[in-house]
Amino acid sequence: MKIAITGALGHIGSKAARLLPLFFRDSEIVLIDDFTTQRYSSLFDLPNDGSYTFIEGDVLKLDLQSIFSQVDIVLHLAAITDATRSFENKEKVEYVNFTSSLRVADACVNTGTKMFLISSTSVYGTQKNYVDENCTPDELKPQSPYALTKLKEEDMIKQKYNKEGLKGVILRLGTIFGKSQGMRFHTAINKFCWQAVMKTPLTVWKTAYDQKRPYLDLTDAIRSMAFFIETNQFDGRVYNVVTLNATVRKVVDTIQIFIPNLKIEFVDNQIMNQLSYEVLSTRLDDKEFIFQGDLKQGIKETISLLQQARTIK
Repeated sequence: MKIAITGALGHIGSKAARLLPLFFRDSEIVLIDDFTTQRYSSLFDLPNDGSYTFIEGDVLKLDLQSIFSQVDIVLHLAAITDATRSFENKEKVEYVNFTSSLRVADACVNTGTKMFLISSTSVYGTQKNYVDENCTPDELKPQSPYALTKLKEEDMIKQKYNKEGLKGVILRLGTIFGKSQGMRFHTAINKFCWQAVMKTPLTVWKTAYDQKRPYLDLTDAIRSMAFFIETNQFDGRVYNVVTLNATVRKVVDTIQIFIPNLKIEFVDNQIMNQLSYEVLSTRLDDKEFIFQGDLKQGIKETISLLQQARTIK
């Protein structure tokens, strides 16, 4: 099996590159990245379970049809992913993210390649306590330009599935936690772990402390992708992928198990959703996929990794 990963050096891509060959032995992994984030370390110590090819280039410019001509699966991760900062560059986020997804989808249609579009549970904004993939359009109220563009990408994939024969599936991932070679620290749990280890106050949005939000263990994310490949579930539908829903208070309390005496600084933010809700992975549950991630273990591993880097005992 040959799998191409765009945005391959990032938080999710660098983990997928290492775990997918464990599910699909002797697979060939094509890593595509333009080094925008300069995560060179994501190419270090690649395992021997699969074979690897690295292509340095921008998805907006590469000849994707040629690259995908012998590829079975494309995992499309290349994107501007910081939802908070997307307020500052709305036009760029929409152009880069939508156009890259469109180019990948077109190339997959032309080559018959199966495609994962990676979306986000940040597309939800609801008055309900619970929400799943069967919600009404009124319950899709994205809170950032990043999330708004994700909905536009989703609609494009659905249209290409229905009208052009794209073999695609849409995964709405919860906020990722867990370590990887290309991990980032601007999302909630990893950011809090970083601040805690560096002995700086945890910056918490004023409205968010007791709100529930969806989180996803990184290994669960890759396991779900392997599940779709193994069961050939490229049905053009949306699937939520969420390990657990938790309040920021619960996250902070868990970090405090490993690093006592935390300080918290409450801050304002442009994303000021006053609502609290849980995102359910109803469609994956119906297919009997089992999430195995653990918040406490994920936080423990991340803190341990950061402590080693800072030589803190």
